[in-house]
Amino acid sequence: MSKSIGHLSAFMGNVGVLLRAYFYAMVLGREGMIRVGEYSTLAANYLLKRLEAIGCQPAYPERRASHQFILTFAKLAKDQHVTALDIAKRLLDYNQHAPTIYFPLLVPECFLIEPTETETKEAMDDFVDAMEQILNEANTDPDTVTQAPFTQPVRRLEDVKAAKELDLVWSE
Repeated sequence: MSKSIGHLSAFMGNVGVLLRAYFYAMVLGREGMIRVGEYSTLAANYLLKRLEAIGCQPAYPERRASHQFILTFAKLAKDQHVTALDIAKRLLDYNQHAPTIYFPLLVPECFLIEPTETETKEAMDDFVDAMEQILNEANTDPDTVTQAPFTQPVRRLEDVKAAKELDLVWSE
């Protein structure tokens, strides 16, 4: 433990996050930082093109992805009453972690997708396959998407009620 910086406490703010970022950059070095930037940009553009090919709508179709991109499901919400939140919840049934939803606020019904530099092609392809199935469900059986998730220990929560009637008591 002689080389340890010791225990970090909450009163130190985000110093732990800053230290991890600093050491990550130091381990990678200049060339490594350039490489991970290139990989994350490549991953984002690959994923964007694959998602466009299955019918997802980029919020800014004239732009190429940098390390992230934004999709909008506004048309799907209008036509089928399936929202970005519904799609995010349905992704859980496909063992996929949903991207950031509803940010930025100026893009209606959006996903902010930001694949990391370590994302594998197989993982990105699995995500696209899940999205394609969900889009098909949204157009053929919207209730399947709007009532998801089905495979999780907890079904869809009422967000407002959960926030107002917070229950933190563990029960079996």
